[in-house]
Amino acid sequence: MRLSTRLQKVWNRLLPGAIVGLCALCALAVFPQPLPAAPSEAKTIVMGTSPDYPPYESIDAKNNGQIIGLDVDIAKHIAEQLGYKLEIASMDFNGLIAALQTGRVDFVMSGMSATEERKRSIDFSEEYYVARNTIMSKKSKPIETAEELTGKKVGVQLGSVQETLAKGLTDVQLLALNNISDLVQELASNRIDAAIVEDAVALGYADTNPDLQLSFLPVSEQDVGYAIAFPKQSPHLDEFNRVLAEMKDSGLLDSMSAKWFERNGGSAATEAKFLDFSILNDYVGYMLRGIYVTLLFTLVSALFGFLLGTVLSLFKISDVVLLKGFATAYTSVFRGTPLLLQLFLIYFATPQLLHYDISPLLAAGLAFGLNSAAYLSETIRAGIMAVDKGQREAAMALGIPYRTMMISIIMPQALRTILPALVNECVALLKESSLVSVIGVQDLMRRANVIQSTEFRAFEALLFAGAIYYVLVLILTSLARLLERRLRRGD
Repeated sequence: MRLSTRLQKVWNRLLPGAIVGLCALCALAVFPQPLPAAPSEAKTIVMGTSPDYPPYESIDAKNNGQIIGLDVDIAKHIAEQLGYKLEIASMDFNGLIAALQTGRVDFVMSGMSATEERKRSIDFSEEYYVARNTIMSKKSKPIETAEELTGKKVGVQLGSVQETLAKGLTDVQLLALNNISDLVQELASNRIDAAIVEDAVALGYADTNPDLQLSFLPVSEQDVGYAIAFPKQSPHLDEFNRVLAEMKDSGLLDSMSAKWFERNGGSAATEAKFLDFSILNDYVGYMLRGIYVTLLFTLVSALFGFLLGTVLSLFKISDVVLLKGFATAYTSVFRGTPLLLQLFLIYFATPQLLHYDISPLLAAGLAFGLNSAAYLSETIRAGIMAVDKGQREAAMALGIPYRTMMISIIMPQALRTILPALVNECVALLKESSLVSVIGVQDLMRRANVIQSTEFRAFEALLFAGAIYYVLVLILTSLARLLERRLRRGD
């Protein structure tokens, strides 16, 4: 039998550690840290927010990437008064109510309006700010009234009260996006004619975008204020209302609002440059810290996917009908449904169904690992079937047990055959990791979006992130080539 001695040694050394790693990962998935039964025991309370809504909440990328804003200051004060340790969970706005209902967060503060529709599924505190809806357009094409929006393409934040308002307008083409910063970018790119946002947020964006025109819509009786959202029957509602009332009576709430709503007099108009990478000077460290998160996620997903894919491939070549049917059904389900859907199911459904917490990074690793295993199972099966049947017949004639034959003889040769495909899967995982930003994981893509929303220039931040991804892929493929060369020399 002609085998790669080097590969066989490496395989025999890595297999025990890999099995231990898979067992540890599965243990974390099945027995994650339980959700605290009540804040009075854990003294920790979790706030959900979408940090793309200045001055209410935004990411201070220049200073360690902390989430700051009016809502954060109010939440910190309430938590301090009630004796809780505040923990902030970042996610997209349209996932906040789901996070409440599944127990991922204890309350939500994210410039959320207490509408009657939302009150059917969640509870709200007393209002702490009443906002006015504002039309944001370009000074070169100003739109001043709601009537002028007829026949126009209008942008709103997905799941916001402004989306409900825009749906009631006549003959309006609606574009709903997750982030306000994306709406500003669409407006700057002339893909939409206007955006409807809240007044304080509009003022903040206008301060850094001198080309924006703001037109405040009249106050309506239907306008509702911002409030703190809680799941139904939450034990925190009354105590939060009590502290909010104290803040209003003492004037503290007004002083906090004045601090964050105070305008800097606007930005002076400057000549727009085609490319200006100097805006990234203060964000390089913030971006580079995202490399660790991206690589950690890719490593966990690749390891989990490979080990589970190997098990599934062995099931597929097994003579046991039940095992073969399970592996076939698994592959069909995970290849036939969107990866993003699988990610949401694991992240949001796990606390709801199992009453266990699961971190965003672990949820992402499991989702991508399970998905990758479905594809790798076919690749590994093909590698196993490509090994000469004479190898198996010789092993059986020598009385070598099946398990030993697969681990020491068949799999090392199969791995050498499918190594390029394995590298391609790792590269795909590395690039697809950008999807994890939707559940708040601070990977490279999420950090690039934060810079984009802060500086309102998309190309520089995205190009910088793309360059980092490209370098990581080059390093990965270079290491794979070195491994292939060493394997050839070991023949």
